[in-house]
Amino acid sequence: MKNTTLLFLVMMLSSVTQVLAQNVSARTNEFEVDLSDPKKQMFSTVPSITWILPMPEMNYSQETKFKIKLDVESDRQIKDVTIYVKETEATASRGQTSVKPQAGQELRLTIEKTLTLMDGENLIEVVAENIDGQKTYATRKIHVGSVGLADASKLDRTDYALIFATDQYDNWSDLVNPVFDSKTIAEELKNTYGYKVEMVENATQSEVLKKLRDYAEKKYKPLDQLFIFFAGHGTYDQTFGEGFVVTRESQVNDEAKTTYLSHNRLRSIVNNVPCDHIFLAMDVCFGGTFDAALASSRGQDEEVYKEQNVGEFITRKLTYKTRRFLTSGGKTYVSDGIPGKHSPFAKNFIEALRSRGGKDGVLTLPELYTYVERLKIQPRFGEFGDNAPGSDFVFVMK
Repeated sequence: MKNTTLLFLVMMLSSVTQVLAQNVSARTNEFEVDLSDPKKQMFSTVPSITWILPMPEMNYSQETKFKIKLDVESDRQIKDVTIYVKETEATASRGQTSVKPQAGQELRLTIEKTLTLMDGENLIEVVAENIDGQKTYATRKIHVGSVGLADASKLDRTDYALIFATDQYDNWSDLVNPVFDSKTIAEELKNTYGYKVEMVENATQSEVLKKLRDYAEKKYKPLDQLFIFFAGHGTYDQTFGEGFVVTRESQVNDEAKTTYLSHNRLRSIVNNVPCDHIFLAMDVCFGGTFDAALASSRGQDEEVYKEQNVGEFITRKLTYKTRRFLTSGGKTYVSDGIPGKHSPFAKNFIEALRSRGGKDGVLTLPELYTYVERLKIQPRFGEFGDNAPGSDFVFVMK
């Protein structure tokens, strides 16, 4: 009897571990297992809940109508899924709705609901149960309206900046302004906008990738932002149809381009950093070919929208996942500028930062772009990876 019990517990732990591994990126679940019939449990795992909307655990909304979408899966028939709306975990439910699977949905059920929430804090709790009595719990918190939103300066968020500047090269010609430009931008970000800034000078490809890995391993909150900036040489290979960042050790006659950091690889790495809001700016030649569409001679449109109240404005802007980029030019060379006077792109970028975003103290990407679009060489502004429609990135005066 003891051996049978031990075997059962091992199998249950294995099942729970498997579910956690499969869904950790989109949910935080708790489990409840009915042990009244051990024989039944040996052939079943707990249900899994995967959030589609919203993805972050903490969310902000100006509207009381809030849409949720999630998938529920189980290797045993799903009995029902109940959605509760509460103020906190300890309080009673303000309302609930139950969903039962229809024919063909017994093992996988997609639920899409629009819930009516109240001003202030709301806790959405989803409970999925299968026919064996095994339950999974998943929650999301929603702050609604002005009551639930903190002052803009007190929002639970951190802004990070990772700046790569290279003006000294082993094989390419040295440049005069990348480090100077980047230090000026770093100071503005720290002093005006309260960014946590890290600057990496004259890095090799290996050093660039290691630093990007460090930022990919950080823990980010839902409203955190990451600004990544590259300044230095860039190049484009017509045969490969791809642009590259030139790092310190890049070889001039490297036909295979193994000593360069390709835009394709950079896009993939940055897109997978687990920060919901990322803005990448590049002051390098051929930087516009970071846009895969431009590398194939195709264009891209930009979606812009405005709001008013500062606290709500910021959280509304950061509701959607952001993967935006801005480069100093398209498929072309760009000027490094006169020594000590910044590159043309950096000069206007710094001017935008020093504008403080106008009266509201919030500089958005569309506002920033108005400063650089006046340049003779047209910058490129677009999206990449998992960017969501309506996304933005903000620089908020501290």
